[in-house]
Amino acid sequence: MASHLVQGRPVTLPVEVRDAAVCTAMYLVRADAARAVLAYADLDVTEVLPGKALCILGFVQYADSDLGSYNEFGVGFMVRPPGAARPPARSALSGLKDLHLHGAGAFVHWLPVDQGFTLEAGRALWGFPKELAEVDIRLSSPYKRCILRKDGRLVIDLLIRPGMPVPGTGPVSLDAYTRLDGVTRRIPWTMRPHGIRTRPGGALIRLGNHPIAKELSELGLPKHALFTATVSHLTMSFKDAEPPASAGL
Repeated sequence: MASHLVQGRPVTLPVEVRDAAVCTAMYLVRADAARAVLAYADLDVTEVLPGKALCILGFVQYADSDLGSYNEFGVGFMVRPPGAARPPARSALSGLKDLHLHGAGAFVHWLPVDQGFTLEAGRALWGFPKELAEVDIRLSSPYKRCILRKDGRLVIDLLIRPGMPVPGTGPVSLDAYTRLDGVTRRIPWTMRPHGIRTRPGGALIRLGNHPIAKELSELGLPKHALFTATVSHLTMSFKDAEPPASAGL
């Protein structure tokens, strides 16, 4: 097992998350607009439909993990490594697990957090593009909400209405991709969700005046979500970062 020293504390891989609550909203956006946002990356978006890419917004409240307790917001896109074919539409729209089976992974474009230790660990261990921000997550009401501010400016106010409960899926493996300081990395990532609710639509967005909000508006947001999902209890494992592999991951 690899071990790293972060702020004087050893962090051993794989990093374990023992309890987290997650809310996500997925959007079909123009593939050319998504490519413009990811012009700095060396991975192409997965066209889940002709000319359409999948943008993922989500917020996570980490209650117990090897990196401590903290809040996080994420902006990501489904991408494919070199040589991977576009997945069939029925698989592309049925879930992340099916997308992964066709070689797709989740590229993490932006990942603000509210604690310094996880920021440093995330950047050093995996190249996650973590930045400090005000990540106000509210999960106690029927509507789940995250208000994200960076440098005193509103980025996004995302409200998610949980849907109907669905059966557990068992462990879900997915590759996360990052690019930081000119280096692209692949992070094998396993999730074990419990208390899943999902529905078509179910999200309401208010954008602020931050540059990331402008990027999201150029993708066509706010718009109707393809679907949303909430997970009341999620455990996760993050392995060591690796160079990207070819198709057939």
